[in-house]
Amino acid sequence: MLPTADQALVDAVIGAPGPAQRRAIAKTITLLESSRDDHRRRADEVLNTLLPKSGRSFRLGISGVPGVGKSTFIEALGLYLIGQGHRVAVLAIDPSSSVSGGSILGDKTRMEMLSVNENAFIRPSPASGTLGGVAERTRESMLVAEAAGYDVVIVETVGVGQSETAVSGMTDMFVLLQLPNAGDDLQAIKKGVMELADLVVINKADLDEAAATRARAQITSALRLFGQHGNAMHDQSLWHPQVMQLSALKSQGLPEFWAQVSRFRELQTANGRLAARRHAQDQAWMWERIEAGLKNRFRHHPGVRDMLPAVTAEVRAGRLAASVAARRLLDLMN
Repeated sequence: MLPTADQALVDAVIGAPGPAQRRAIAKTITLLESSRDDHRRRADEVLNTLLPKSGRSFRLGISGVPGVGKSTFIEALGLYLIGQGHRVAVLAIDPSSSVSGGSILGDKTRMEMLSVNENAFIRPSPASGTLGGVAERTRESMLVAEAAGYDVVIVETVGVGQSETAVSGMTDMFVLLQLPNAGDDLQAIKKGVMELADLVVINKADLDEAAATRARAQITSALRLFGQHGNAMHDQSLWHPQVMQLSALKSQGLPEFWAQVSRFRELQTANGRLAARRHAQDQAWMWERIEAGLKNRFRHHPGVRDMLPAVTAEVRAGRLAASVAARRLLDLMN
């Protein structure tokens, strides 16, 4: 049984859409992001209470290099989807300040029209050094937004790189944005990122249509070389990664984009891959939290905390092998 205040928070989250619901969602996510032990226990109970109401949205991951127009694209897409009768939640992961730990950018300032729409909810969160460019509590925030009735949840990452692809591990579809003139073709077609993409979008195609067409051809060829996620090209029951071009600034190509997303959803639902993907993600999430929890307990273990400075000094001085030091510290937890 939840305390009265927490039950009121849950009731507001799953209640009627409006300013009160958005405030409740924001308060719940703030609770989830807190590092205090008492807040964490409350957050766990609130999240478990909301869980039966979650899981009914389509989760869309958006990534791309800085300057590719992610925020412009998401705002244009969000407004288009709201016009089609959807409710849209955006979880935007911003680079973190090394001083305060807060978000350097503010997606609410870059999505002015979407942020004031009553059918949209935008939550910028600092990446806080989390590998993958995704805030630590993004998955939990996504469940809260789903419980509140948002049927499209968009997760926007800091950028894109070999280690910044965690968003593909928590969403139903991973969309990679590219520029028409990316400069280095190999840089534009990083294998580690491209292999994860379900759909590649050449944004700002209106700036140079010829360059956008060339980029589309290059990336299409690259996807064929990468084996199309191991899918046989002739199997029409499977989704094969696509490449398209559009202009988010001019809202050109958005209906075509959503048509591709809808086709992906239909195919992956029919062949069972969407459900299997979510089950695998939930299991991976559990192990991720176990590993993070073990690391946190290790750092706060009294014996480890007392011995760590001396052992670190020995390693830095070259008198103790790092592997030996690690085993000695781990043995303290037995």
